[in-house]
Amino acid sequence: MHSITKDKEVERIETLAHTKVADCYQCGKCSAGCPMAEKMDVLPSTLIRFVQYGNVEKAASFSAVWQCVSCLTCSTRCPKSVNIAGVIDVLKQISLEKNVVHPKMKQVVAFQKSFLNTIYRNGRTNELEMVAEYKIRGLLGNPNPFFAFFFALKDAELGLPMLRRGKLHFKLGAPVKNKALVRRIFAKCQEPVSR
Repeated sequence: MHSITKDKEVERIETLAHTKVADCYQCGKCSAGCPMAEKMDVLPSTLIRFVQYGNVEKAASFSAVWQCVSCLTCSTRCPKSVNIAGVIDVLKQISLEKNVVHPKMKQVVAFQKSFLNTIYRNGRTNELEMVAEYKIRGLLGNPNPFFAFFFALKDAELGLPMLRRGKLHFKLGAPVKNKALVRRIFAKCQEPVSR
């Protein structure tokens, strides 16, 4: 029988997620309530178990980390109040830091980076700017010319319906008035955490 270890990575996860992973006794309520469980390669309870045993990098490499939609159902259902969604958020961060993003999730990561960069620049989303950055990231991430052509055009049919509904704006970079406030929020999120 393995003993639950506590290393620096586990401490970091607990600090950032404001929780104690050792409190989880694997009842499975988080996994039973997860709306994405059927799509995940491992269940939320399994991710917590990997973290409990100190196998953080392995936990961060599963596609389940990026399939989590942060609905907080898992954390809400936990009888021990373990912040499972918070742990998964930290695993996303570790996944990027250690470059262990599951290969099937690279496009998801490219989309999220494009979304956040657009908010950082403008204080709000700008669909056209975000899609352009996302497509460029996708093209640069794959040298296959067939994939590049398909990827560049695969969402083109959505443009006209979005335009008709007023969901696609051509005014680039329409920033909020106080972009400095948004940048301070981003800077605060990137500060190191001290215990």
